[in-house]
Amino acid sequence: MSGHFEPLPDGGAAVPLDEVEISILRSLAVQLMELIGPGEEAGESESDDLLASVFNDGPSEPPADPVLARLFPDAYGGPDLVPDDDVRAAAAEFRRYTENDLRSRKREDALALIRALDTLAPEGGSAELRLKPAECRQWLGALNDLRLAIGTRLEVTDEEDGGELLRLPDSDPRKPMVMAYLWLGGLQETLVESLMG
Repeated sequence: MSGHFEPLPDGGAAVPLDEVEISILRSLAVQLMELIGPGEEAGESESDDLLASVFNDGPSEPPADPVLARLFPDAYGGPDLVPDDDVRAAAAEFRRYTENDLRSRKREDALALIRALDTLAPEGGSAELRLKPAECRQWLGALNDLRLAIGTRLEVTDEEDGGELLRLPDSDPRKPMVMAYLWLGGLQETLVESLMG
């Protein structure tokens, strides 16, 4: 897995992907969507969605799953870091009004990644994915969410440089996820560089 994004003249980016890379990215994005949960009910009109979103309260407690807790962190440092009841109440209130929208955006980003991959028809084992600027932003969000999810499962800390993970023996069951984590980091980094270039 060595593909990296290159800038396109229209402000987008392109990356060559082989069949295995396409399959891995798609599978990870589907798993992320399953973890985040279902979206709005089908059949609602746009005006119903807008009205519902204004009055639809989300959860006020952080998720129990560590990955979801990382994807949907507490505002104001979280209840474990700030023992003040007023701050906890403010964090719960903030979550209640923002988490549903954040979940929706994360689902949309992951779905955009899947849809873009589904347009590819690898010839000779690989294909070039070409993203428009708006798609690049969704891909950045999805790649970030995938890395956060995998990093949380691998118990990667912010201070960790990945060197310890690279030294895992090939027989370690975490090794494939480590390689995916590092590869996603490379994709994310080159996509950012392409957009800034």
